[in-house]
Amino acid sequence: MSVTSAVEENHRKKPSSSEKEAEKRRQRWVFWGRKWRRLDYFKLTASLFVHSMALLAPFYFSWSALWVTFLFYTIGGLGITVSYHRNLAHRSFKVPKWLEYLLAYCALLAIQGDPIDWVSTHRYHHQFTDSERDPHSPKEGFWFSHLLWIYDSAYLVSKCGRRTNVEDLKKQWFYRFLQKTVMFHILGLGLILFYLGGMSFVTWGMGVGAALEVHVTCLINSLCHIWGTRTWKTNDTSRNVWWLSVFSFGESWHNNHHAFESSARQGLEWWQIDISWYIVRSLEIIGLAYDVKLPTESQRRRMAIVR
Repeated sequence: MSVTSAVEENHRKKPSSSEKEAEKRRQRWVFWGRKWRRLDYFKLTASLFVHSMALLAPFYFSWSALWVTFLFYTIGGLGITVSYHRNLAHRSFKVPKWLEYLLAYCALLAIQGDPIDWVSTHRYHHQFTDSERDPHSPKEGFWFSHLLWIYDSAYLVSKCGRRTNVEDLKKQWFYRFLQKTVMFHILGLGLILFYLGGMSFVTWGMGVGAALEVHVTCLINSLCHIWGTRTWKTNDTSRNVWWLSVFSFGESWHNNHHAFESSARQGLEWWQIDISWYIVRSLEIIGLAYDVKLPTESQRRRMAIVR
């Protein structure tokens, strides 16, 4: 090997300063070697509770508990997709305040955080998609984008800053109230389920139901930026994952969503199942939803990938 080749080989082996800095940032995501905030402990405790209840569920099986799982998953999941995501984060449609607050409360019971926290993180994701400031970039690993990013609030602040992108929600007393009292609502739900069906309802509702919904939501952040198909020219790694559409209520048409962020409809073709859109469209038909946003034909032509 020549001297020049040896120098080049040695240079390739040595990481650059930017690579070293990126590695330092990634190292902050381990569960040790950093300062934990109260919010981090709360989120980790909630996550451990949900997954522990799911593991206990087989020991408390009952057919009625399966219905509780279905109801918990459906009500909480549609709350996340219709309220937190399409209504609050993207303002893709409007509803009367009483209905807006009711839908947001359903989402709160999915145990994925309060509206201000959830919406702020998602708006930052769209603002900084796949960049160094993306709150859950898949470029930092599947498990990072899937779940681990949740447990380090200081890291989120260092990447995105304070929650300054949700002033519209902070101005409303209801969302401030939910942010301050989220734990009491979750505990109250647990007590109600225990009263109605004992540990069977708790483990299959707040355990299996919540765990399934959490991981389906997380798959949109992880899997839908790694594997799937692309129909639209977006400057990111978003993908459409067809088989996940039923379980995610239409959220897995993720490339569609990143192409037309403000659209209330994400399954843009007739065959693309989008249960959340069916809900919004039904509300529009009966006069409860208005200012429903959809991509125009010119927008679709401009964003389409020519094959």
